[in-house]
Amino acid sequence: MTTWTPMPGSQSSLREANSRRILDAVRHYGGITQVELSEATGLSPATVSTIVKQLLGAGVVDTKTTTRSGRRAQLVTLARTTGLAAGVHVANRSLRVLVGDASATVMSETLLPLPSDHRADTTLDRAALIVVDLIEQLGADLDELLAVGVALAAPVSPKTGQISARGLLPAWEDIDVAEVLARRLACQVVVDNDANLGALAESRFGAAKGCSDVVFVRASYATGAGVVLGGKPFRGRRGIAGEIGHVEVNAGGAICQCGSRGCLNTVVGADALIDSLRVSRGALTLRDLIDLASSGDPGCRQVISDAGAAIGTAVSGLALAVDPERIVVGGELAETGETLLAGMRDAIGKRVMLGGPDGAEVVLASLGQKAEATGALALAIDAVPASGVMTQEAQ
Repeated sequence: MTTWTPMPGSQSSLREANSRRILDAVRHYGGITQVELSEATGLSPATVSTIVKQLLGAGVVDTKTTTRSGRRAQLVTLARTTGLAAGVHVANRSLRVLVGDASATVMSETLLPLPSDHRADTTLDRAALIVVDLIEQLGADLDELLAVGVALAAPVSPKTGQISARGLLPAWEDIDVAEVLARRLACQVVVDNDANLGALAESRFGAAKGCSDVVFVRASYATGAGVVLGGKPFRGRRGIAGEIGHVEVNAGGAICQCGSRGCLNTVVGADALIDSLRVSRGALTLRDLIDLASSGDPGCRQVISDAGAAIGTAVSGLALAVDPERIVVGGELAETGETLLAGMRDAIGKRVMLGGPDGAEVVLASLGQKAEATGALALAIDAVPASGVMTQEAQ
């Protein structure tokens, strides 16, 4: 489908840009008054009022009267009648699918286990079928699905939408995930790294809501980080920004999946953590390790604490580079709470410039294991233009 694009500098282009700024602010804050919109976007109150009326007439936003600081005000939220979107998280061992409306309110969801060697074709087929089933459960039609966002456990090129680093998800390399799912679901599909989308979700809806600069750490079967700067995900040229799992921590260490020696993931990845307990605890899974640590097992707690220290050391370098307001920690290992976070805080606190009362807070993700899928849902919503008309390319 061909979509007309206004000429740069034209009045239509300016209106579209201003509409996008207002919708971005509404998405970021969930609900925001017109006065607050003016402050957040830098647009005049008159311009905000005009654009909100246009978006209201188009059914893109809703307004209702509220009270702020003792005064009546118009609260602007995204309309819940502008179609559906889906968020898909393909993790190392699980597939989570969410379907929500334009306000990112999750209306239906499913979580399924995956084998460790899951393939792209069968997993994407399953994801597409789940999306269809969830939409049918809502009594909706598939043509109401406007976009799908997909979170992958590997770096994703912003240019191609495909995995940009080999060896991390071998069965998914050279697969155009967006094209495959778009063909099955007949809608726009956008793809990103799961840590990036965890960062987007936590900054927009979770533990870092209202923060402009955020680092999200996903500590799971492998460890990675996502970065939000100025309220937007920062991916880098090849999509590898935040890949702390591949920072060298032991020059003489084991060979990582990426091909380098001594990466962080060779120290804090699931296999390494489990191997360190093999003599004293026998054969364990990552789930066993987390449950035992959470129940107070001293050996398992020590392993998680040591992992936290190692992750914290890597995160401190990233934090010095981007100076975040908040560091949010998610992934399966985060289920152990302070056992993991205490080690991270200690390591980060050793860097003098990161300490003090103005230093970045280190907090648990509030969206839990749904952060990445929620971020994928938000990415899908963001891909739908202000007009609500689907285009061929992701924003």
